[in-house]
This record gives sequence, C-alpha cells and structure tokens, in this order.
Amino acid sequence: MSPSRPPTPRVLTRRRAVGEQIRAARLYANLSQEQVALRGEMALGQYNRIEQGHSSPLLDTLIRIADAIGVPLSDLVREEEPRPAPPGDGGRPGR
Repeated sequence: MSPSRPPTPRVLTRRRAVGEQIRAARLYANLSQEQVALRGEMALGQYNRIEQGHSSPLLDTLIRIADAIGVPLSDLVREEEPRPAPPGDGGRPGR
C-alpha cells in the first residue's frame, strides 16, 4: 500500500464545503451537534471535526449523519456549482 498523500487545496475546500452543508442541515433541523452525534452513534469530537472540515468522514459516517439529521445523503454532499444541461437538451424547459 502506498503512503497517504496530503489532500490537495481543492479537496480541502470541498471538505469544508461539505462540513458547511452538514452544519446548515443540522441548524435547519434545529439540532445541536451533541444530538446529531448521539443519534449518529459517534463521538461529539469526531462529529465536530467533520462539521468544521478538519476530518474526512467515511461514507458510512456520512450516511449516519444524514440519517441523524433526517435528510437525504445528497443534501450533505451536493455540488453548489451549476451543472451543464444534458446533451441534446438545449437547456429548454419542457423538452
């Protein structure tokens, strides 16, 4: 197995964005960090590091966080940049 490389600036930026999305979903659900950590069966410190973007969670952990907050997993990892229209769509509604 090769040694782990440090994350690139793009990865660090995206990790922080995911943490911000988790925080926004938690606040919208009117939950504390402690409530999410307890519901997700994880340590409060672990949850805090994820929300702050200091730790990179496993997929299983993200699923537990989404379930604890009561949102789809996609809400926590959605890209904010607009996506291009599918080929042949022409960007026209109703087609």
